[in-house]
Amino acid sequence: MNNGTKSAVAGPTYKAARLVSGAIERHFAAQLAAAAERGEPNLAPEPSGQTIESIIDIAFWASLRKEEGRSPKISIAFLPPRQSELPLTFEERLPFSVDVLTKLAPAVERSGIHLGVWQDEDEIYIWGTTHTVPGFCFVLEVVEPGLLVIKHRRVDGFGKYVNVAVLKGDEVKVIDEESVHQPDCPKLLNSLLGFTAQSAWTSPVNLHVQLAVSMRAHGHGGMLLIVPSGSDKWRESIIDPISYAVNPPFTGLAKLMAMDVSKRDLALWQEQLADEIDCVAGLTAVDGATIINDKHELLAFGAKITRPYGAETVKEIMVTEPVIDNEAQIIAPGQDGGTRHFAAAQFVYDQRDAFALVASQDGRFTIFSWSPMDDIVHAHRVESLLL
Repeated sequence: MNNGTKSAVAGPTYKAARLVSGAIERHFAAQLAAAAERGEPNLAPEPSGQTIESIIDIAFWASLRKEEGRSPKISIAFLPPRQSELPLTFEERLPFSVDVLTKLAPAVERSGIHLGVWQDEDEIYIWGTTHTVPGFCFVLEVVEPGLLVIKHRRVDGFGKYVNVAVLKGDEVKVIDEESVHQPDCPKLLNSLLGFTAQSAWTSPVNLHVQLAVSMRAHGHGGMLLIVPSGSDKWRESIIDPISYAVNPPFTGLAKLMAMDVSKRDLALWQEQLADEIDCVAGLTAVDGATIINDKHELLAFGAKITRPYGAETVKEIMVTEPVIDNEAQIIAPGQDGGTRHFAAAQFVYDQRDAFALVASQDGRFTIFSWSPMDDIVHAHRVESLLL
């Protein structure tokens, strides 16, 4: 028996592939049906559970291989060549196998390149590469050995793909789409889950998603506080003087988000916005908190959080993760992380109309917001949405 697709279809050997394929199949079926009903054009083909199983199985075993001492990093997209713009197509189909994926990985490891796969009856094959995929296209990304992320592109979308499931060895996390229906679900979490009705590239909430992705990417850890505009109440929770106060507020992001962008200028606008996002997110690597307001104006960085005079210390927080079968935990804020997490929880406890984004050096990412329904600081663990 070889490492080809037919053997994988007959019986995957990575058990998690079979466990998760049904849930992923249902997700894509539901999202594609809803998009078709809305009249969305150029939708991706719907992958079957068997196809999903096979792609996950082969990708997992390929992730454990090495080519010239390097582990593969691959993005695999399930679509026919005709649904790609300017595809690079091979003269002959290549078998979708562990060996071929391992050999091809160095050529397609850069961001934005997908290895295109399609199927003929029961056999999945590699047809070439693409930089573009249609809405709700099934994409599997090999992040590191044993770590796979299933995702899809936002239909009209600038910005991060929407994660559907994360598999790391025997650990499987399927994103809980129902999290978006919580009465006090933060709009940022809504956008990360990918089910907001707002336009994906003009939505200001999506800007916060891109800031979160960029914060996590720099690897230093950091904190971003988002406060209401038109009020200085947040200063009660910040030690004065602020190490790096910005006066007047820096409006680079705000001006870009306020632009009326034509489709002709969209690519340039997206490039400029990505640069500004990386600049602001980079400031969070400095010790202390970076502060912006809800108009996207930069107010300060390197700010130190304190408890307002006469205020109580936050004693407990509720921690959840938007994955299926996750249960909320009530814990002391110090149990969720280090001093950065405690400071963020205290800030939100005192400034209940603000929220905090905290990136850890180990890749964990938490959104802190006040939950009026539960009368508690709610810590949303969202690293599984940001991979």
